[in-house]
Amino acid sequence: MRMGYKTYTCPIAHDCGGCEWLAVPYPMQLQRKQQQVEGLLGSMAREDGAVVEEIRSMDEPVRYRHKAATPFSYGGRGHVLCGFYAAGTHRIVRCRECLVEDERARCVLNAVARVAERLHIPPYNEDRGVGVLRHAVVRCGWKTDDVLLVLVSRVEELRDERRVVSELRSACPEVTSIVLNVNDRRTNAILGRRSRTLFGPGIMHDQLLGCTFEIGPTSFYQTNPEQTEVLYRLALEGVGDARRALDAYCGTGTIGICAAVELPELQVVGVEQVRGAVACARRNARANGVAKRCHFTADDATTWMAREGAGERFDAVIMDPPRAGSTPEFLGGVAHLAPRRVVYVSCNVVTQARDLALLRQRGYRLERVVPVDMFPHTKHVESVATLARR
Repeated sequence: MRMGYKTYTCPIAHDCGGCEWLAVPYPMQLQRKQQQVEGLLGSMAREDGAVVEEIRSMDEPVRYRHKAATPFSYGGRGHVLCGFYAAGTHRIVRCRECLVEDERARCVLNAVARVAERLHIPPYNEDRGVGVLRHAVVRCGWKTDDVLLVLVSRVEELRDERRVVSELRSACPEVTSIVLNVNDRRTNAILGRRSRTLFGPGIMHDQLLGCTFEIGPTSFYQTNPEQTEVLYRLALEGVGDARRALDAYCGTGTIGICAAVELPELQVVGVEQVRGAVACARRNARANGVAKRCHFTADDATTWMAREGAGERFDAVIMDPPRAGSTPEFLGGVAHLAPRRVVYVSCNVVTQARDLALLRQRGYRLERVVPVDMFPHTKHVESVATLARR
């Protein structure tokens, strides 16, 4: 664990509230997160003869977010505001630079607001459901120079799109793709279901553990790629010498493909209910030369296990569910498959603890628990738990 008590400052930290622990020295943040994971998983680990290992921290916990977003609103006299919502409100706090974001990101987002001002593109008013420009999302490559800008609009087309693109490219020459995403629903969700490329290939690429991945405008991709490599390395260690693995909740295939590249004898079956993500996973498998050993299918993982998985044999199951965790039905399906090992990657240790208790009741024991600090200066902590069949 890091020693020393260096702290970080931000001029809008009080109003923004995004980095709620920014005033807390980083070693103390790590201590709190360690205690949180030990409090939730420590007794289970001790009962099974395992320990909660020391949290994997960052050497320098700044500039780690490679995805950033902003809402837009009117600021009077034709000004378009962008930045962050103040904690607990929808009042926008303007931001020139963010301590935890890639340096390119906030410059691009602020440039979108200036272009919207000049071209009189009205920001969206969520109370009345009128206006055009709702959000902008930017993704910056970690190992590449790619920058993908997504403009989220209430309408299908922007007025004078060619000029919009021209001005954005002039203001932000680092941007390699611009995509228009349409969200015409009265919802708090940022992205809509339809996207259209305005400039460039409409995607970007980045690398994790030496593997190259395609990232689309609506793809799930971890925000902190440096710590994602730590997370994935722990997952691969959990898979061990498995010859066949199920990658549940596989998304665009990142964990499974990294495992297949690392372990040349491994066969991976990935299941994901979002069809676009599955198509992307297949392209990623081809790009990394493991298409013959990685097979991805579009289905609900629980349904697939009940219908297709009954006759399958797996040495390992990798699961990386959303914050809500998994379901008793899915965990029952995993137990029915009876893999030798289960690797549970979690972004919410509370729901992970609930699910691990069920897996332990179904014949598994905890072998290893490792916290990972994916989001410094916040209370969030990730955890990788490895279980072995009793």
